Amino acid sequence: MNMRDEIVFAMNQALNLARESASAGEVPVGAVVLDGSGNIIGKGANMREQSADPLAHAEVLAMKDAATSRKSWNLSDCTLVVTLEPCPMCAGAVLQTRLKRVIFGAWDAKLGACGSVWDILRDPHVGSRPEVIGSVCESECAQPLRNFFAHQR
Repeated sequence: MNMRDEIVFAMNQALNLARESASAGEVPVGAVVLDGSGNIIGKGANMREQSADPLAHAEVLAMKDAATSRKSWNLSDCTLVVTLEPCPMCAGAVLQTRLKRVIFGAWDAKLGACGSVWDILRDPHVGSRPEVIGSVCESECAQPLRNFFAHQR
């Protein structure tokens, strides 16, 4: 599988997780972590409501899952694939785990921290600077969010 196909496959897995979180009443965001060979080693879906945990964002849960499977916090050869641009908290967690790359689908005009509102991952003051790729399967990733918030209003 080439890298483009690998990324689309991973984003589809993240989208499945986002849909699961939506059906549980959560904001539909899903994330997976790929190891250096492209294997999924971590998964996460938003669980803030279910777990009453403000930190239970999909990205954080996927990184925790990957770290557990690796038995190491250092994910420096890994890629985070997430349906929505990470917020400042999640961008900070990306820096703490030293992820190599972040790939996301939809942009977040309110809390995006990877290029839209802020650009924490490419800030010259931070040590590691992961590669950031946005707009992957953007419309597919934005649709569950639009649907969710349309029903909230």
